[in-house]
Amino acid sequence: MVTDPTIMRIGQGVELHHRQGQREAARELFAQIWDDVGGEQGDPLHVCVLAHAMADVQDDVHQELLWDQRALAAADLITDERVAQAGVTISVAALYPSLHLNLSECYRKLGELDRAREHLQQAQATVGALDDDGYGRLIRGGLERLEQQLAAE
Repeated sequence: MVTDPTIMRIGQGVELHHRQGQREAARELFAQIWDDVGGEQGDPLHVCVLAHAMADVQDDVHQELLWDQRALAAADLITDERVAQAGVTISVAALYPSLHLNLSECYRKLGELDRAREHLQQAQATVGALDDDGYGRLIRGGLERLEQQLAAE
């Protein structure tokens, strides 16, 4: 169970966006949290999770890509010990399939299909870190859809 107050606040923003359809309110909350954690200089776990969520509420694909890139860069600085300390139940390795999926999707939207395929391959190479649960099935399904889209383009 998540015990980290910042991760819990980010979760509130995710709820605003995904469950309540309040995209702008979520973006405002994420921006406030971003300032509170010190931006890119903050705790890498906070930066990664927050940037990953912030990417989802962007209207411009270039901004979405920037946030997704921040999330991936921060993931490289996170340890499994830090994740466990926050009460997050997945490993650092289990973050990468979703991070690469999102980057691949951004590059696809931008028409940069080679880069999209690179990130799709990286996501597929790390998919073994996912459990066979709702989250794992969600990410695997997203990867399958994206693979089909890229094959058609």
